[in-house]
Amino acid sequence: MEVSVFFLKLLVVLLSAKLFAELFSRMSIPAVLGEVTAGLIIGPSALGFIAPDAVFHLLAEIGILLLVFEVGLETDVGQLVREGVRSSLVAVTGVLVPAALGYGVSSRLFGMGTVPSLFVGGTIVATSIGITVRVLKDLNKHHTRMARIVIGAAVLDDVIGVVVLALLYDFAVKGTVSIIAAIRILVFITTFLLVAPVLAKLFVPLMAKLASSSRTKGMIPTIVVSLILGLAVVSHGVGAPEILGAFAAGIALERRFFLPLGATIEHYSHQLAEKIEESMTPIIDLFVPVFFVMVGVSINLRAINMTSGTFWDFAGMLASVAILSKIASGIWAAGGFREKLSTGVAMVPRGEVGLIFAEVGKRNGIFDDASYAVVVFVVALTTLSAPLALKFLMKNDGGETADKK
Repeated sequence: MEVSVFFLKLLVVLLSAKLFAELFSRMSIPAVLGEVTAGLIIGPSALGFIAPDAVFHLLAEIGILLLVFEVGLETDVGQLVREGVRSSLVAVTGVLVPAALGYGVSSRLFGMGTVPSLFVGGTIVATSIGITVRVLKDLNKHHTRMARIVIGAAVLDDVIGVVVLALLYDFAVKGTVSIIAAIRILVFITTFLLVAPVLAKLFVPLMAKLASSSRTKGMIPTIVVSLILGLAVVSHGVGAPEILGAFAAGIALERRFFLPLGATIEHYSHQLAEKIEESMTPIIDLFVPVFFVMVGVSINLRAINMTSGTFWDFAGMLASVAILSKIASGIWAAGGFREKLSTGVAMVPRGEVGLIFAEVGKRNGIFDDASYAVVVFVVALTTLSAPLALKFLMKNDGGETADKK
C-alpha cells in the first residue's frame, strides 16, 4: 500500500469514526455503535473502501490495548477482588452454558461434525470487554458494582477463551487435545496476572523521578506506552492475550494502588496519577475508535445469504442461544432483577473475540461458507444489539453511579 493511500484511508477511518459516534450520541445511541457502523459502511459490507488488512489490524490492536489499560487505570483493585467470587461465577456460567448449547444446536439440530460444532460453541463463549466497557463508560456506569463484576468476568472470559481456542486448535489440527498444555497455559496466565502489576508498580518511583527531572516533553506518555507494550509482549509470551498485559499495566498505575506507599508521598503520587491520565487521554481517544471501526470492517455482511431458509433457522437458533445463555450468567450478580439482567446483557457482545474464532475456523477449513456466514451474523447481532439493550436497562435504573469511597 502506498503511503498516500494509507494516509487517505486512515483519514477516512478517523473522520468516519468521529462523525458517526457524534451522530449516534446525538440520537441518544451509544457512541460505540456509531464507530462500529462506520466500519460496516466503509468496509466490505458496503463501500469496500477499507479492508481488514494487517496495517489497520495493528492500529486496532493498539486501540484495544489502550482501552483495556484505561479500564485497569480506573479499576479499584480492592473492590474488584471483593467481587471476585461473583465475577468468577458469572464468567464460568457465561462460558459453560453457551459452549454446551452452541455445540448442541450445531451437532444435534443441524448435523454438523464434532470439530465444527465445538468451534461454534467456542465462538459464542468469550465476551468482548472492549464493547462492554465502552458502553458502560458512555453511560457513566463504569464505576458501579455491576461494572466491577462485568469487568472481572470479562477478563476471566478472555483467559478461558484463549485456553478453549488453544484446545480446539490442537484438536482440529493435530487430532488430539493436550490437557497438560492447557493447564500449563492457565498456570502461566494466572501467575502473570498476579505478578505483573506488582513488578510494574516497582517502576513507579523511577517514572516519578524521570517525570520530575526530564527536560524534554512527553516523558510520562512514553514510559506508560512502553510499559503497556512491554507487558503485552510478556503476556503473549506466557500464552495470554496481549490485552491482559495492558490491563495489568493499568492496575499497577491506578491511583489507589499508590496509597500503601505512605502518607509522605501520597499527595505527589496523586499528582503523578493525574499526569498519567492527562497525558494518556488524547492518545487513547485517538486510537480506541480505530479498534471499533475495524470491528465493523471485519464483519462482512455480504458473505451472508439472506435468502437461505437454513441460514435463518440456524442463525436464529444460535443467536437465541448466544444471547440467552449470557443473560443467564447474570443470575450471580448482586442486587435485584434489574441489576442481574443488566449484568447478563453486558456479557452478551462477542465483537472481536467471536470473529477471531470464526476466522481461525474458516482458515483451517473447519467452517464452510454457510457456517461461517451464520457465525459472523451472530457476532454482528450480539455486538450491535447488546449496547442498545444495556443503555435501555441502565438509563434510569436509579442504581449506584460511582464507587463509595
